[in-house]
Amino acid sequence: MSRKARVPVILPKGVEVKLDGNICTVKGPKGRLQQELMAGMVISIEEGKVTVALEENREEEYRFLGLYWALISNMVKGVSEGFEKNLEMVGVGYRAAVQGKLLDLQLGFSHPVKLPIPEGIQVAVEKNTMIQIKGIDRQLVGQFAADVRAKRPPEPYQGKGIKYVNEAVRRKAGKAGKASGKTS
Repeated sequence: MSRKARVPVILPKGVEVKLDGNICTVKGPKGRLQQELMAGMVISIEEGKVTVALEENREEEYRFLGLYWALISNMVKGVSEGFEKNLEMVGVGYRAAVQGKLLDLQLGFSHPVKLPIPEGIQVAVEKNTMIQIKGIDRQLVGQFAADVRAKRPPEPYQGKGIKYVNEAVRRKAGKAGKASGKTS
């Protein structure tokens, strides 16, 4: 059994969890999220705590306890606090702008890269090179940030590209130069 699943998820004020069949719904001040549960999962809601367990004779599905605990925990955190990813663009001429429902990126290509912003995601651009992605769905925020980064990942020689703010890019030395004057 998952060790995390033994600890109940504590509900902050203003967050409520409802179970309708095998669909778990979490409502909070920032929005509402739903998650379909696997057959055999038992969710109990009492005294501001949510616990995840298995039905009797379903021990072979123990490996999913931690997954569903984490999904519910992320939904609770998302509707109460939200999630945020920050990206930084490094490179001459690299810039970003939000145009309606599109994120317009200038990445040194001969054409601009325009990405549609998914529903439930807010994107803000600061100083033309800092991209802030916010939302209540952790998976959606992380996936959109990964999609933006994948358009021009940081390269190891000069460090140019799109990187997460706290990401450490391992740099390579490049050419060491010609041999020290040896002739053969």
